[in-house]
Amino acid sequence: MFFKLLLRGILRLLYKVEVRGLENVAKAGKRAVIVGNHVSLLDPPLLAAFLPGRPMFAVNTHVAQWWWLRPFLKLVDAFPLDPTNPFSMKTLIRKVQEDHQIVIFPEGRLSATGALMKVYDGPGMIADKADAMILPVRIDGAQHTPFARLKGKVPLHSFPKITITILEPRHFKIDETIKGRARRIAASRQLYDLMENMMFLTGDRDRTLYQTLIATAHDYGFDADIIEDVQQKPMDYKHLLRGSVGLGRLITRFTTRGEAVGMLLPNANATVVAFFALQAIGRVPAMLNFSAGAQMMLSACETARIKTILTSRRFVEMGKMEETAAKLGQLAHIVYLEDLRAQINVWDKIATLVTSPVRLHMKYKVTPQDPAVVLFTSGSEGTPKGVVLSHTNIMSNIVQLVSREDFNREDLVFNCLPMFHSFGLVGGTLLPVLCGVRTFLYPSPLHYRIVPEMVYATNATIMFATDTFLSGYARMANPYDFYRMRYIFAGAERVREETHKIYMERFGVQILEGYGATETSPVMAVNSAMHRKAGTVGRILPGMQWRLDPVPGVDEGGRLFVKGPNVMLGYYKADNPGVLQPPEGGWYDTGDIVSVDDQGFVKILGRAKRFAKIAGEMVSLAQVEGMAEKLWPDHQHAVVAIPDMRKGEQLVLMTTNAQATRNQLQAYAAENGIGNLAVPGTVMPVPKMPVLGSGKIDYAAVKDIAAKKEAA
Repeated sequence: MFFKLLLRGILRLLYKVEVRGLENVAKAGKRAVIVGNHVSLLDPPLLAAFLPGRPMFAVNTHVAQWWWLRPFLKLVDAFPLDPTNPFSMKTLIRKVQEDHQIVIFPEGRLSATGALMKVYDGPGMIADKADAMILPVRIDGAQHTPFARLKGKVPLHSFPKITITILEPRHFKIDETIKGRARRIAASRQLYDLMENMMFLTGDRDRTLYQTLIATAHDYGFDADIIEDVQQKPMDYKHLLRGSVGLGRLITRFTTRGEAVGMLLPNANATVVAFFALQAIGRVPAMLNFSAGAQMMLSACETARIKTILTSRRFVEMGKMEETAAKLGQLAHIVYLEDLRAQINVWDKIATLVTSPVRLHMKYKVTPQDPAVVLFTSGSEGTPKGVVLSHTNIMSNIVQLVSREDFNREDLVFNCLPMFHSFGLVGGTLLPVLCGVRTFLYPSPLHYRIVPEMVYATNATIMFATDTFLSGYARMANPYDFYRMRYIFAGAERVREETHKIYMERFGVQILEGYGATETSPVMAVNSAMHRKAGTVGRILPGMQWRLDPVPGVDEGGRLFVKGPNVMLGYYKADNPGVLQPPEGGWYDTGDIVSVDDQGFVKILGRAKRFAKIAGEMVSLAQVEGMAEKLWPDHQHAVVAIPDMRKGEQLVLMTTNAQATRNQLQAYAAENGIGNLAVPGTVMPVPKMPVLGSGKIDYAAVKDIAAKKEAA
């Protein structure tokens, strides 16, 4: 006991160790398997010193031979565990059944990424067979010590603060009819889900975006480069924060706290500075979709009651948007960043240098529950809606993603997706900036020749894109352009099999397909290096609830509803501008028909609105598109339903394949047992598919073209 108190005192003195949830150890009872993440060699001494009582530690027999570890083993009840010997595991199960609390690190090794790595099934099997409680423990801070193996991936400090969080104990729920290897796999899957959820629950979510930016700058160093654009002038945290303070002080002269301020800007360093300037002073950036046209932007401004728009003269001129800016100027005050820069005097420069970012932000009393950003839907269902996301919404989604995927300081994110799109803003910009990952901002995803070359030139390792854009890059790229790429995350639209195939075979890169919506900040589900399944969009993220409601006429799956900390505050709608309309009961209706398999993987079957009723039968437009993709994989296809006097609705296929015919579709359907109702009545070849600025197919435009042609 004396040595335990001595060890505890030393660790508390050096690392200011804080223990949370100590009462949960007693709740777990005498028979428990304590599982923790493994980020450093300090982890066993930390748990030995701060866990009450004298828990038993399962120690690999090879590790137990390390000379420097032997003194520690004398302070605890150590059980030498030989993973290759099944009798060793059976003995350990008996120990737990004899009412022992045993500590195991399920990863079996130190993390080389800072995130969860492979979780072995042994601890799950022990808990299941011994009918023991599982007690999850999160160790945070130890990854920053020299005792970790993460040099270059996370910032290292001599004596960082360490937090040990002990969560509520859980009990596995496995169907008694499941036996043998299947039961072991089920226990392993539940253990991984429990640890992933532990990482999410203990993540820093309850703070504003600007508070997180300041904290990240402290952790990674104010001189650490974080963003770069096509001007190739990297910006570090110090200049990002200083720029946000200086610009924020200027913006306070013509805006009020809580006001939605429009941002009409491209992917550039200045845009990130302007975004965080608004965050610093309690204003809400409203990201205007400049690809949608003047009418849609005017509607968005009216819906969110935008009175001020920040933009750039150079951007307006290069984008040939002078007429658009003039129309917007009739509704809102247009402020050019160049004009603000010209107004800066000596006193402004001095004030910027002496003003603390922390104090400036505190002055405006922004809370994590306040709105952080307004993003707009594409307007394909009418006028665009304003989606209001809070700081907690966005931070929760970032923590959810970091709990599943591994990002580190050695990565470089290449983001060419526009920031007016949630995928480009949160995934491509905020996630890396707020997690210490360097980010390269490119202004347009449509430059199919240039983007692959820039990916190669920047040595990018992570990229966010859509299927449409990825297909375009694949046609133009050199096989070596993606040589450093670790992950490509794809969303916003379904990724075709052909796209997966070409990136794996030609570039050697695995596309990790995900699924989300602006309303969920934006990610709901994603495949990962650890868990991925072809034909699915991955598993629902930790911290989210979901349900499937039945859909009349649709036999497989159901309509997906989700609830969680990343679900939006609500909508701004045109019928009641500026008034927040929250989702009913906190549940967001995705409008998607999905199925979820026994492993939790989500498969998108189609949009509820993308089912056609033909001669009384429900036909999925997505499945019809899939048929066209099988026939002509090198082309783009879109299927829409238009009214039909005889059958109720008829299908029209728009395709970029000039040689496509209906006879070919009929033949394919007959060969593959597909009903004739799923064969489009009209095949419409076009030279180019209409797309939105986000990269999605513009189905509203497709339907309009099809209806006009049919009427003609």
